[in-house]
Amino acid sequence: MSQSVVLSVAVPAPLYQYFDYLPPVDVTTAELTPGIRLEVPFGRRQCVGVLLAVHKGSDFRGQLKRATRVLDSEPVLDDNMRQLLDWAASYYHHPPGEVYSTALPASLRRSRPPRQHTLDVWQLTQSGRQASVDELKRSPRQREILIALQKLPDEPDSGLDRQQLQQLGGDWRNALKKLVARGWACQRSRPSARDTEALPIEASAATQAVTLNSHQQIAVQSLLDDLERFQVSLLYGVTGSGKTEVYLQAIASVLQRGRQALVLVPEIGLTPQLVTRFRQRFGAVVDVMHSGLNDGERYRAWQRAASGQARIIIGTRSAVFTPLPEPGIIVVDEEHDSSLKQMEGLRYSARDVAIMRARLSSIPIVLGSATPALESYHNANRGRYRLLHLPARAGGAMHPTMQLLDVRGQPMDEGISWPLMQSIQQHLQRGGQVLLFLNRRGYAPTLLCHDCGWVAQCRRCDAHMTIHQRAERLRCHHCGAEAALPKKCPGCLSNELRPVGQGTERTETALQQHFPEQRILRIDRDTTQRRGQMDALLEQAERGEADILIGTQLLAKGHHFPGVTLVGILNSDQGLFSVDFRAPERMAQQVLQVAGRAGRADKPGEVIIQTHSPDHPLLHSLTRQDYDRIARTLLQERELVELPPYSYIALLRAEATDAQHPQTFLHQAAGKITASTNNVETLGPVPAPMERRAGRYRYQLLIQCAERGRLHHALATVIPQLGTLNAAKRVRWSVDVDPVDSY
Repeated sequence: MSQSVVLSVAVPAPLYQYFDYLPPVDVTTAELTPGIRLEVPFGRRQCVGVLLAVHKGSDFRGQLKRATRVLDSEPVLDDNMRQLLDWAASYYHHPPGEVYSTALPASLRRSRPPRQHTLDVWQLTQSGRQASVDELKRSPRQREILIALQKLPDEPDSGLDRQQLQQLGGDWRNALKKLVARGWACQRSRPSARDTEALPIEASAATQAVTLNSHQQIAVQSLLDDLERFQVSLLYGVTGSGKTEVYLQAIASVLQRGRQALVLVPEIGLTPQLVTRFRQRFGAVVDVMHSGLNDGERYRAWQRAASGQARIIIGTRSAVFTPLPEPGIIVVDEEHDSSLKQMEGLRYSARDVAIMRARLSSIPIVLGSATPALESYHNANRGRYRLLHLPARAGGAMHPTMQLLDVRGQPMDEGISWPLMQSIQQHLQRGGQVLLFLNRRGYAPTLLCHDCGWVAQCRRCDAHMTIHQRAERLRCHHCGAEAALPKKCPGCLSNELRPVGQGTERTETALQQHFPEQRILRIDRDTTQRRGQMDALLEQAERGEADILIGTQLLAKGHHFPGVTLVGILNSDQGLFSVDFRAPERMAQQVLQVAGRAGRADKPGEVIIQTHSPDHPLLHSLTRQDYDRIARTLLQERELVELPPYSYIALLRAEATDAQHPQTFLHQAAGKITASTNNVETLGPVPAPMERRAGRYRYQLLIQCAERGRLHHALATVIPQLGTLNAAKRVRWSVDVDPVDSY
């Protein structure tokens, strides 16, 4: 065995090991700091790996390859982050090199230096510096921008970029054009590396002078008492109870101590209102990380966080890996939401990774929700998490009234009953906003021939094609396949093609016919595809520029619509009869979340739930808005059948173009698991709930154990061996620890 210096490197490859390399030529040991990136040869290609350790000798018996070059002078991943990634690789049983690669922005996964982007900024001319703001008394937008520009230092590179101007709000583009026309402002480009300069936004008095109720005060004080140690707190507050204000005040103390804060949200759609509120309170030290940013924007935000210039980072699940040199607190908002779980590649839960990150950093973490995940609720009841309860709405707002509307035998118009239609009319007449919730986009989920029974089926999935009437297309919402909307039945050439079922587009069409004078706004994946559309539509809704809102779950999560007085839930029965054991929990969370959009200001709110199952006990508990009773009942049911959180599970999934191959692979895997331990149970293999998707047959094997440690020991023993099975060559397979969704 050679005793020369050897480098242990995490290489992005689907293999459950690290790799040894010799140092690059003419590189000293002092330059080889763990956490830096190296360019290394791997097979026939060069790739970027992360240096984990420098040691003497190697267990590898062959001749080691030499790393090509060092890419960093300073570590891009510090000690805490490397510990977190090692834990994630171990807990989720994922190839460690791919875990390390996941934690890096795309710009750092390449060996070439990140591209230097330029940034358009607007500056004052000499005339603009001498101009008096009093000349713009009748032009408030121009006046506000001029004041912001005059506050900047008189330096060649100072100026405001688009993002900073957007923070000022309003129609800044036209106002700037007029300032340029006056000769007071000009546009130029500069290297975007300078866009980290803070915009001197002053927090408004309204956002500072917030009076907390007694429950909020207790929650804030409890968090402040633990800022120097690890503690998981479940902030369990009803919708509208002021959880965000608790976050803000706790984070304010963290910033005063010179620390940084990380705030995770499940969806991009939740970030605009949250970012605006944080920037109003704290100014331009707030940065954003989510999948809607391009590679350059994500890299610059990553740099600002790593350098400490960004003091608060708000982002979706991948932001959990954002570098924080001075971490102080982590907040996970809407912690129950399944969007916090990554469903491809490294299948991690951002909430659970965030808890481990807080533990490794010895800082507190807050999990906030009006409808906590049953696992979190269970941990709080057992004393593993501290429970902070906010039972009342903030600011004197009252809980909405909720009622079940039995639609059996009722006349319906595109999924809306006449009693609900009358309630919509009454609320509109009183000046209220109406929100209708239907978690199904498109015009209708099925196209049916009335004469021969033909149904528009996806050729690649076990699913119907959804009708998108305005686009005149059929689309599969599972694999993305599209086809033109047929004029005649392909089976019998009949003209009797009929849409079956309702989607948001069809509901919108019906509402336009009944309320032609009202402004109707539809918010779903189809209306928010282009960048910035989601933000614009949510701002319209919040400002009251729409009378009726119709949308999917994008409207159900955490938004504040002060004008909404009526929420109508059009189809509440979908979660009552699902094969997924988590479906009742999700259904309860979704209904209570969307119901919480009603009556958040000074007007009382009403919630009407249409149902064909008015006697179902879960629905009756929902009308009482008693999530505690629902959670206790569902936990008792799970305990009886030993489902999480009373056991621990993983799903081994496999897929192939031939249905036999994944079954064979999973049978072989089950045999290995059974042979490795007597304490782990396997169930299956069985077809996935949707067996064929995108032309591939999908099967799964449930692996279950009463003890977490024994489950992970079995997985750690077997998973690295699965790639050697003969059947593994014919399938794509993955392991999902703590799965939250059916396949």
